[in-house]
Amino acid sequence: MPVGGSSLFSGFRVLGLYSDHVPHALRYHKKHREFYVVTSVGKCFHTFNVNRLGIVAVSNSLSEDISCLAADRMLVFAAAGRMVFAFAKNKEVVMRFHGHQQDVRLLLPLGDQLISADSGGDVIVWDVQSGEIYLRLQFDTATFDLSAMMHPSTYLNKVLLGSSQGALQLWNIKTSKLLYTFPGWSVGVTVLQQSPAVDVVGIGTATGRIIIHNIRLDETLMSFTQDWGPISSLAFRTDGPPIMASGSPQGHIAFWDLERRQLVTQHRNVHSTAIAGATFLHGEPLLVTNGADNAIKVWILDQEGGGARLLRSRQGHSAPPTTIRHHGNDGKNILSAGQDGTLQSFSTVHERFNKNLGHGSFDPLSKKKKKGVAYEQLRLPPITAFASAAVRQADWDSIVSCHRGRSSASTWSYSRCTMGAYHLQPPGAHRDAVATAVDITSCGNFALIGSSCGRVDVYNLQSGLHRGCYGNDKAHSGVVRGVATDTLNQLTVTTGSDWLLKFWRFKSRKQEEQLKLTAAPACMMLHRDSGMLALALDDFTLLVVDMETRRVVRKFAGHHGSINDMTFSPDGRWLVTVAMDCTIRTWDLPSGSLIDCFLVSMAPVGVSLSPTGDFLATSHVDSVGVYLWTNKSLCGPVGLRPLPTDYQPTNETLPGTAADEPQQEVTSEEADDTYESVEQLGAELVTLSLEPESRWKSLLHIDIIKRRNRPTAPPVAPPTAPFFLPTVPGLTPRFSLPMATEQDAQVELDRPMRLLKDCGPSAVSLEITALSPEGGGASHLLLAFIHMIDSMLASGRDFDLAHAYLALFLKVHLRSLSHDAVAMDTLLRLSERLESRWAELRASFDQSLCLLSYTKSALL
Repeated sequence: MPVGGSSLFSGFRVLGLYSDHVPHALRYHKKHREFYVVTSVGKCFHTFNVNRLGIVAVSNSLSEDISCLAADRMLVFAAAGRMVFAFAKNKEVVMRFHGHQQDVRLLLPLGDQLISADSGGDVIVWDVQSGEIYLRLQFDTATFDLSAMMHPSTYLNKVLLGSSQGALQLWNIKTSKLLYTFPGWSVGVTVLQQSPAVDVVGIGTATGRIIIHNIRLDETLMSFTQDWGPISSLAFRTDGPPIMASGSPQGHIAFWDLERRQLVTQHRNVHSTAIAGATFLHGEPLLVTNGADNAIKVWILDQEGGGARLLRSRQGHSAPPTTIRHHGNDGKNILSAGQDGTLQSFSTVHERFNKNLGHGSFDPLSKKKKKGVAYEQLRLPPITAFASAAVRQADWDSIVSCHRGRSSASTWSYSRCTMGAYHLQPPGAHRDAVATAVDITSCGNFALIGSSCGRVDVYNLQSGLHRGCYGNDKAHSGVVRGVATDTLNQLTVTTGSDWLLKFWRFKSRKQEEQLKLTAAPACMMLHRDSGMLALALDDFTLLVVDMETRRVVRKFAGHHGSINDMTFSPDGRWLVTVAMDCTIRTWDLPSGSLIDCFLVSMAPVGVSLSPTGDFLATSHVDSVGVYLWTNKSLCGPVGLRPLPTDYQPTNETLPGTAADEPQQEVTSEEADDTYESVEQLGAELVTLSLEPESRWKSLLHIDIIKRRNRPTAPPVAPPTAPFFLPTVPGLTPRFSLPMATEQDAQVELDRPMRLLKDCGPSAVSLEITALSPEGGGASHLLLAFIHMIDSMLASGRDFDLAHAYLALFLKVHLRSLSHDAVAMDTLLRLSERLESRWAELRASFDQSLCLLSYTKSALL
């Protein structure tokens, strides 16, 4: 196995990462005439176009998480720890700024300078071009703890600084002079924002007060009070109406009319966390917001009364996903249930195909309409397990989920992107139990739900009615840990904390057989096509049971932590498991061995291999994204060997979070060492000519094409030859022809073949027709052409051209050749060679097709 991780999987990208707690930065591209929003996602940042919120760039990763972002027309600046980085083209680090002793928390680009401030009160003005320190200011955090800064419009070389003590200072960074000190309002400053009016600044405070202040006159023009706590962001509309937007830590946004000095409207729960950043697009009624709930939203202010509506958004999980499963047979959609209580679908093709099925609610049809009920009180707890089936999703609900601490299971509609109409509730005597396991039959008609009291109930998904239960009231004496049905709805398999694996008849719901396990099962997974059932036990071992023989056929040991999830490959040959020991292991069922194992930085909690086998999806404990890994075996040969029992896995970096390694320079020796393929790899192979089909496919129909393309005007005489063409000395003037090389003289049959390759279909037809004595040729030329075709078939080169030329040759000259005994004898030998060549080729085709058919249909 190569050093660096997995020999089977390679990191591809991450889905569902859009934003964190860092305020976004907005850029305008003059050439594209388009706005771009830059958001931080941990150690890197993403760039989206505002028009479609499509991702256009992902930056290289930094060593630490990004703490603040800023951008000008050329560069994006990001602070991580004590360093500041400048990125070009939204990706590459082109400059590093060293000099801070504490973590940087504020950035402000100002012309050719960049101003950065750290938590220790150190403010540095950098020269962006050289990376050198232009000015350094030191503030005492006890008297002036810097909390915000901005550049007042039209104030050359001036910067306004705000403090958590409430005072403000106006500095000239060119002369390093303090110009004026504003005493403040005895409350901490959280936000400073330039208004459309010159000299007027919006000031947000820690108490929720918003102050509109004229810094030239040091006069407060107006003030507002927000009841939701500190001001987290401020934005002024610049397209005409005097509207200001303010954000809060609760995720609410208020819109204020500066002309009438009153509140226009308010939007609650814009984000489920604090509003990290809010910015109006210049000259447009669009507001861009982002928050720590992993969401970017664009709002348009076109409602009556100045209200805003959501125009477009990109939103992932605000808390780490716990369960992921591929939905459908094309492998393009991944269902993900998160700790935030949402159920979402991420597309591996494009983000515009993502779906958010939303939060579950206790009674979506009635309680949502009741007044006085808090929105949070209607939400269901997070999903602990779910199952989906795409076969009948257009007819009725196709997803069933179990929720933490809930006895009923909820249905969801994937096609309508909403919660379904039913809550599948067990009979009254068992409503105190908790639903723990769920499965949907392959036909999509029934749902099986296991509970903590040991019951396994059957429900009809079309009507939502209870259709019975397995066993005499209870299927297990403990908590049901897994339930599954086979492809034909003949068998049902259940397992529970009573260490038993039970087989039931699906229709009669009677038990047929049971197996005693060596430990309590943690989870269960069935591969319906192969009939292989995998069980993860609490002693960190894995069992594979054959549904046909109902016996344990494989047992795997190697994990050193609780096994969280597992998935089968589409053909049932591999079993991929993830555990709390931070390893992802791939087990080969036919050989019964471990063939791949690698470590990740965060413990994986969910895994799913696509039905097409191209991508492996994983979710992790401390990340809100879904990570995709490509299957290397689909791209080329991969040497998979059994790994020893004492194998020590190496770390594999999570996709989309690693910095690009510097490219090594290629030496001149490496550049010149290029491989040149030989003309023929082997005598038993055939090689095509790589000529376009138009050169040889239409040769048999060239006469029809000529009649169709007959010219309507008489031919024009060609111009005279230029005077500078070389001539041969002598009495008769003749043009000099290129000298034949020695290689052309040695290989007589290759020369006419090369000449024919340079000709078009009409020229090839003319040359072959002119071989006969009637066309100006001779009988020995016809015989030589047959020898040339025989040589081509013997060498195996230009296989397609040889057949095309031979077909046209026989069509034109077969009647005259039938009177020549020598030519007919040569043609008979050529026919034998054709038949033998085709027999070899057909045998190779049959062998390849047989092997391909076997690999597609064989399971184990």
